[in-house]
Amino acid sequence: VQLQASGGGLVQTGGSLRLSCVGSGRTFVRYGVGWFRQAPGKEREFVASIARYGTATYYADSVKGRFTISRDNTKDTVFLQMNSLKTEDTAVYYCAAAGRGGIYDSHSSYESWGQGTLVTVSS
Repeated sequence: VQLQASGGGLVQTGGSLRLSCVGSGRTFVRYGVGWFRQAPGKEREFVASIARYGTATYYADSVKGRFTISRDNTKDTVFLQMNSLKTEDTAVYYCAAAGRGGIYDSHSSYESWGQGTLVTVSS
């Protein structure tokens, strides 16, 4: 499956953004999808994950209560709604797909990756 992430941009502290990840192929609904991020000079870290068909979700503690992951299976799209953004949320955000269909916080569980979209939160 191929992934296309979009929706990044510049926002002030406390603002909101919605990222989108569009998957190609008829079977995208069967994939678990995760969002990861990588800030300059730091390792890639898990943000959120959603299971196939949207049956389960999982969040990193750092974003729990502020970010919401969802999917529209009719449009082969997974969203990451980000509210109450903080400067420490600044990073390149990547979406990834896991053929096993579950929720995973390890990047090694995902076989396909999108190109990344930059989110910059200014104070």
